[in-house]
Amino acid sequence: MKPTVLTVTFNPSLDKTIVLDELRIGSLNRARQVRLDPGGKGINVAKLLHDFQLPVVAAGLYGGDEGNELAKLLRTTGLTVDFLQVAGRTRTNLKIVDASAKTTTEINEPGAEISPRDLQAVMDRIRDNLKGATHLVLAGSLPPGVPASVYAELIRAAKNSNIITVLDADGDALKQGVSAGPYALKPNIHELEQWSGKSLKSDEEIVAAGREMIANGVSLILVSMGEKGSIAINETETFRVRPFPITIKSSVGAGDSMVAALIYCMLNGKSLKETAAITSAAGTLTASKEGTQVCSLSEVLEHVHLVSVQPISNNK
Repeated sequence: MKPTVLTVTFNPSLDKTIVLDELRIGSLNRARQVRLDPGGKGINVAKLLHDFQLPVVAAGLYGGDEGNELAKLLRTTGLTVDFLQVAGRTRTNLKIVDASAKTTTEINEPGAEISPRDLQAVMDRIRDNLKGATHLVLAGSLPPGVPASVYAELIRAAKNSNIITVLDADGDALKQGVSAGPYALKPNIHELEQWSGKSLKSDEEIVAAGREMIANGVSLILVSMGEKGSIAINETETFRVRPFPITIKSSVGAGDSMVAALIYCMLNGKSLKETAAITSAAGTLTASKEGTQVCSLSEVLEHVHLVSVQPISNNK
């Protein structure tokens, strides 16, 4: 059976990027450039996997005029998409790029409330798509009306069909998802601190929290820490990863690039050390680009040798 990745986005968005010469707070600003892109973490991962020429299906929901525009934009990507139309409207997320300061400010809407009936219909559609999948990516926030338990429910359904699951979530959705034992997690340091209930100041404390997740049945964890790098953990190995130097232009999509690169590594049988380097290169390259631009697989593979990956003593 040919590997097929299913990504799920419960809270998609229209990403409206406005580029300004300089952001002037409290004053009139005139846009230099405006663009719309389909957004949401699952969609972002799917777009990257499609660009990596890996078979992927993007599933989720949309609503209202904004949802119709989202569906239109998705059709132009060449992605295989199975989104269900529901009541309410798809949110719009605003990204303001200050060209002079090389910063991106994000303003994200919460999303429209999903009715129990619509949620059930979406879940049925996702379960249908699971029948043809080997890997499942659950990523991003949940809109009102979708319970925090939804990721855990899908993880258990996937495990019953021997489907490998990657979870990238926060808050209660992460807590409940971890308890279901997904194969892999990609928390950032703030999400890991949220999950553990304490501040994690040192690599040793981060590894200890990651090992608690491993004890819950998780097989692989990538903890991202922005420009400080990442830590990769599995049952037998731990690596400290330090990226090559860049000028950070936008963190938008960096985490999603790491998740897509993680899936690439899984499908290509990469070791944890190789996975640590490739995922770091993907996140770093995306952070070096302006606005919503992301890395390509070719440039990731060209830069991966610049990533420093050092083992951490595995004291359990």
